[in-house]
Amino acid sequence: MTKTTIPLVRIAHARSGDKADWVDFGLFAWNAAGYRLLEREVTAERVRAHFAPWLPGEVDAWPLPNILALKFVLRGALQGGGARNLRLDNLGKSMAGALLRMEIEVDQTELEEALNTPPVGWWGIAPSPAGGRELG
Repeated sequence: MTKTTIPLVRIAHARSGDKADWVDFGLFAWNAAGYRLLEREVTAERVRAHFAPWLPGEVDAWPLPNILALKFVLRGALQGGGARNLRLDNLGKSMAGALLRMEIEVDQTELEEALNTPPVGWWGIAPSPAGGRELG
């Protein structure tokens, strides 16, 4: 089977926030096919490795299959908190963008299923020319 490497933004979207020294992510698949890829490929260890240059703390992860999501908490991500740290754009919102740039390896057939299965939700979503999804 042919494998390909993709950024998470092709099959998911994220919401995030920050409290004190933690960043909290919700990584949401557009459909069940995408969730299967996220659940298999996006682990606490891989998220920790992705943020290693910035992250001295641990990463906790919880699967939320009923909403096709994974929840991650990055401890120590803000080096003492947003107001105390000198790093620019350190808040959770910008770190969610960095998470969506994380790359995973998937089988081409799995990717096609994730991209061609209609999204689950109430919003008007249309496939984008880049192969991800965009508000329509």
